[in-house]
Amino acid sequence: MDKILVHGGYPLSGSIKISGSKNSALPILAATLLTKDQCVLRHVPDLSDTNYMVQILTHLGASVERASGTVAVQAEKVESTAPYDVVRRMRASVCVLGPLLARCREATVSLPGGCIIGDRPIDLHLKGFEALGAAIRVENGNVRMFAQKLEGAVINLRGKFGPTVLGTDNVMMAAVLAEGTTVIEGAAAEPEVCDLADFLNKMGAKIEGAGTRRLIIEGVKELHGAEHDIIPDRIEAGTFLVAGAVCGKGVTLNRVEPKHVTAVTDALTEAGFHIATKDHSITVSPNGSSKPLKIATEPYPGFPTDMQAQMCALLSTTEGISVVTENIFPQRYMHLAELKRMGAQVEIEGATATIHGVEKLLGAPVMASDLRASAALVLAGLKAEGVTEISRVYHIDRGYEHLDEKLGALGAHIERVKAD
Repeated sequence: MDKILVHGGYPLSGSIKISGSKNSALPILAATLLTKDQCVLRHVPDLSDTNYMVQILTHLGASVERASGTVAVQAEKVESTAPYDVVRRMRASVCVLGPLLARCREATVSLPGGCIIGDRPIDLHLKGFEALGAAIRVENGNVRMFAQKLEGAVINLRGKFGPTVLGTDNVMMAAVLAEGTTVIEGAAAEPEVCDLADFLNKMGAKIEGAGTRRLIIEGVKELHGAEHDIIPDRIEAGTFLVAGAVCGKGVTLNRVEPKHVTAVTDALTEAGFHIATKDHSITVSPNGSSKPLKIATEPYPGFPTDMQAQMCALLSTTEGISVVTENIFPQRYMHLAELKRMGAQVEIEGATATIHGVEKLLGAPVMASDLRASAALVLAGLKAEGVTEISRVYHIDRGYEHLDEKLGALGAHIERVKAD
């Protein structure tokens, strides 16, 4: 198992290219199961999560070829069962349920694993499948579904903490091959949902309303193959924007979609940083002393929960008192205990963290608890005095393509070593 060592105090400058979106690539890879024809996807990031999804597709009977960010999938025949050993490492593996139900009219998939960031049930996914006509049983850790046919329905997918992204993806993929019209109310509006809808429409689906809270899906008899470019990863982009704010002299992101990260750039602007935006690039640079913030995570286009930990790392050394409220996963604060080991001063009450900015952090051994917490600890290490030793960095490899190499290209002193 690897560790990452971050030698703090070295400023970042230069430019990097943002990789394709993990959260787009995973459901789009799953969607290739909806057709017998070949599908070609470009800008698929080289991550352990995408590797797991390729393994799942292969287990289900698909032929997969992968080279230099391009993945070609042909699922001429499909098995309908994905056991625990195949799906246990990644929560997003649940998004094969929709395609398997639509293609095979049955599916057996083990309940998935993933990051430990609080309760993340799939009840809304199952509610949507039932509305389309599926009979469902959850037993022995497996979801079993069967439907003689799928019929369009009106489905509300809004949950306690807002719309479900993977649930919207899953039900949308099932509905494209259902008879009649499906209306999804309370749909997630994230760019990754729009990207999946774009790909499905290229395959011959009829989906309207992507990017709004109401999706209208006219079922078709079959889909065909398609080619598609995965959108840039807005969370990777946000992470590097915060890295540039933490210790940058001027960091430019290329191959980025600025409108997808407006919540992050707005927050950084409010905190006193200079943001310069072009068509597909963003530059962040210092602009005097930074200011504390009040941030509350919300469904898109609000401030993303997947950027909360990274922003906490920035605010830990921002003079004054910052307040962060986590409305999506209220328990998602495990990184704060590790930041405290580095000298951060934080108080947590319910879903709200109050951060008292300190003059400096000190490098320390810390442990990553989830994907975004890992990135936050790396960012904190960039600013800290001394060396920060981060364990369990396999979390980073789930969602960031060569994070250490990209930071190194910007001037960070960061190395990956084998754990004892």
